[in-house]
Amino acid sequence: MVEKERAKFKIELELEENEKDEYINFLLRQYRLVDAFWFLSVEDKFGLDAAVELNEKVWEEMAGRSAREIKGRFKIEEKGLGGFIKALKYFPWSIIVGYEIEERSDRIVLRVPYCPPQEARLKSGMGVFPCKEMHRKEFKFFAKEIDERIRVECVFAPPDERRNVWCEWEFGLGD
Repeated sequence: MVEKERAKFKIELELEENEKDEYINFLLRQYRLVDAFWFLSVEDKFGLDAAVELNEKVWEEMAGRSAREIKGRFKIEEKGLGGFIKALKYFPWSIIVGYEIEERSDRIVLRVPYCPPQEARLKSGMGVFPCKEMHRKEFKFFAKEIDERIRVECVFAPPDERRNVWCEWEFGLGD
């Protein structure tokens, strides 16, 4: 069986060095906006519960796919929490949100000081949406692709009461 070649795009833009970052930021913003408008459209048509449920399914699938592709494209072979951190740095949401990552000897603590989707909802008067289960699945399936021993624990996330950051997660190694 012939292995399928990954889709590769040739970017034929003539960009100055400083324009490359601008272009990457533009692409990440488009990525975030598609996610936002998809969620809002589902919520508008079918209600918040349906949007949350479908969002969980989408990000469960996307997280695993993203981790596999990141590992392949960026040659990440390391297992454990070190491999997880390396791969997570390439994950678009890491860049969009600006995760605060604290590496401890036996675990990683990830905090979200600014959450673009939640901040936008508050700004528009919509209120916070419950994202804990979606992120639990997202992080679980991302981590599983790096190392099946990685365990994900939510310290708090919406609908939990917000503390000094939007949410906090811990990652450690299990058996």
